[in-house]
Amino acid sequence: MKVFSVVGYTKSGKTSTVIELVKELKLRGYKVATIKDIHYEKFTMETENSDSWQHWNASKDVVFARGLNETYQIWHRQLTLNEMLTHLDVDYVIIEGMKSTPIPRIVCATSEEELDNLVDGNVFAISGRYANNKNQYGNLKVFHSINQIEELTDIVEKKVFDVLPYAQNGCCDACGLSCEEMVTEILAGNKSRDDCKFDREQSLLLKINSKEIKIVPFVQNTFRDVILGFVKNLKGYKKGKIEIEINE
Repeated sequence: MKVFSVVGYTKSGKTSTVIELVKELKLRGYKVATIKDIHYEKFTMETENSDSWQHWNASKDVVFARGLNETYQIWHRQLTLNEMLTHLDVDYVIIEGMKSTPIPRIVCATSEEELDNLVDGNVFAISGRYANNKNQYGNLKVFHSINQIEELTDIVEKKVFDVLPYAQNGCCDACGLSCEEMVTEILAGNKSRDDCKFDREQSLLLKINSKEIKIVPFVQNTFRDVILGFVKNLKGYKKGKIEIEINE
């Protein structure tokens, strides 16, 4: 699954850029999902005292609200990006927001000052209102989200790669880089997605209810060593694939 974000300050053209990218990617045959990151503390999709609100208020857990044309899944907490991605089966996920998350980014802006504050090594293109008057910022191409949407989508196809398995700096470091540094190196052409060690060199696979649980290499090796330490002492042990199933 390929994931990238469109970031920028308020009224910079983020939503318009996301919408045009969704339409163009779908025209090219891709399945596309979006995530809108909202910073308003009182944001809710629920109406107080509605039936689903009462379910939600009583459960303090996950609630489904199913109508004839729509279904909502309501959580009582903020989900991480990786948690949200486990619920999606698409080719591309476009996030509006999450500018501090280590994924490839398009920056929308109204001025060069805004770009100076937002552009770093994880940015691969510029768009938004800044494209009304400019076509370049440093070594980054500026794309108009309507007039140049095909060109912008071309660079999305070229630059965006399968999402890294972890979005937290310092969680792994098996490759010698943080996830943010790895994104920068891949976008610059100095590394490839295969250089991420997290999901390329797994010595242990953990699944709970058929859902894979990502484990950093250090913890993988610790689990593996502990399990092998017990299993090797059992009668009938033979070297090979070991499967353990636990029913709670």
